[in-house]
Amino acid sequence: MFATRPTIFNLNRLFLRSLSLQLRDCQLWSADCSEIFNFETSLHTHAHLSTMGNFSSSPGSLSSAQCTQLIEDVVSHNCVVIFSKTTCPYCKMAKNVFSEIGAAYKVIELDEHRDGKLLQEALTHITGARTVPRVFVNGKCIGGGSDTKTLHEQGKLASLVEQCAPCCANSEGSGSGHGP
Repeated sequence: MFATRPTIFNLNRLFLRSLSLQLRDCQLWSADCSEIFNFETSLHTHAHLSTMGNFSSSPGSLSSAQCTQLIEDVVSHNCVVIFSKTTCPYCKMAKNVFSEIGAAYKVIELDEHRDGKLLQEALTHITGARTVPRVFVNGKCIGGGSDTKTLHEQGKLASLVEQCAPCCANSEGSGSGHGP
């Protein structure tokens, strides 16, 4: 009887760990889903979506072209977009600057996105820089965290946000990852 207890205990721990990982994966899947479904006009570009609205949960399912298209769709439908990583202090700096001026922003956390590495590669081709954050205002990359802070200190950032095209301004406040 004593010989089987540690085995049962270990099996229970493994089972609970497996459930925890499945729950985390489900939450990540749900976050990916909300990002993709926020852009109704771009749904047709994502081949991994089925007619039921589900998509493959396999990692790295987007092609390079689909990553580029997703970035272009997100940027064209949001006035301010920050491609970020959760642990990056420069990313936090950029988010804080937009919070300070009261601007809504869309955040794509690359380290939490299942195609984050591919999206970062696509951002490198689009912007010429691999570092994060990559900050877009009104469809144009303004640089990273330091660039964003400098524009704010020079009094130029707020006016860039105010110039947002009507298509971008209409979608602010929708989806996850917005500033307060």
